[in-house]
Amino acid sequence: MTAKSYDVLIVGGGIMGSTIAYHLAHLDHTLNVAVIERDPTYAKSSTTLSAANLRTVAFSLKENFLISKRTFTILETFEEEMAVAGQKPNISFRAEGNLFLCNTEGLTSARRIFDMHKGLGSNAEWLEPQEIKRRWPLYNTENVAAGTFGPTDGHVDAYGLLMAYKTKARSLGVEYLQDEAVSLTVEDRRLIGARLATGRDLKAGVTVNCAGAWAGPLARTAGVELPVVPVRRQIFAVDTQVKPEHPLPLTFHPSGLYLRSESGGLILCGKSLEEDPVEFDFNWERERFMDVIWPELAAFVPAFESLKLIRGWAGLYEVNTLDHNAVIGPWPELEGFYLCNGFSGHGLMQGPAVGQYMAECITGRTPTLDLSVFTPTRLLTQCPIGETGCF
Repeated sequence: MTAKSYDVLIVGGGIMGSTIAYHLAHLDHTLNVAVIERDPTYAKSSTTLSAANLRTVAFSLKENFLISKRTFTILETFEEEMAVAGQKPNISFRAEGNLFLCNTEGLTSARRIFDMHKGLGSNAEWLEPQEIKRRWPLYNTENVAAGTFGPTDGHVDAYGLLMAYKTKARSLGVEYLQDEAVSLTVEDRRLIGARLATGRDLKAGVTVNCAGAWAGPLARTAGVELPVVPVRRQIFAVDTQVKPEHPLPLTFHPSGLYLRSESGGLILCGKSLEEDPVEFDFNWERERFMDVIWPELAAFVPAFESLKLIRGWAGLYEVNTLDHNAVIGPWPELEGFYLCNGFSGHGLMQGPAVGQYMAECITGRTPTLDLSVFTPTRLLTQCPIGETGCF
């Protein structure tokens, strides 16, 4: 059987794969683009299992700030531009803000990041403890030295955002294949396509690895070692006896605890831990909440000491162990192979802007943003780029 050929083959149809597919079709309607996605329900997708947060604050690397700023620009007209046959998607963006708190030890770094962002056009606000307490009286600010508040940051319907890109991409001619790429095909130092679980072989001029937490094993089939591993993270939804007067912004405590208001009067909360397992595991643990999250939550918001755990879930971060930053662009040792991996928990908020960048690079256009700092070449030279503001 003759292998079917495409101009661009994208492995993985989550937020990265679908944004790249859309932008490719938008930039050049003559391109023959296919996306391989093994689970169209996205039940285990990092996109849909995320906290769905979009923020501009607290990135120490200017390119990460600029990516988020570009994403917000895209979202300003997103629902109009993603309309298909007159039907606009609803991504339910709620600009309830992001609040990053720091203690005395982190004060200098937080102020430096804030000043850098202001120089790049940020609308963030620097808040002293008294102002934080005034705005959010439920918070215990005893060990808080200051806070950076992004008033137009917020959260979104992650599934709705993903489906909007996928639906629009398909309307522009992108083909979505329900299958799994079990290996990549290399010939004469060129990546020429992929073999699927169903036994089919596909050929492509360009193949893009958008496999998320599974990116490392996929790249290994082409002889490429990516320092990208799956790390399980957990999120909990609780019903508190005392309700905030207004929705709480996504708030990051210096301890690593984070929380925000959720629909239905619930509170979402969680914390990334060093001991989080590196494995493909989607089980969530009630003990994590009882032993770690609840005590810290009650210390920071004493009114939340009385609550009921409603549900929890686990998803995967695709963690780049070199420097916890994205790896995007062509792989220098294999022609026709592009990487879009290692977002380490920031994929949803970076997807719209990175998808545009990747499509511009693949089609030979001058990128809207210069994101060359995230080049895959740094993996070969073992030269990490610094980011101290990520959680």
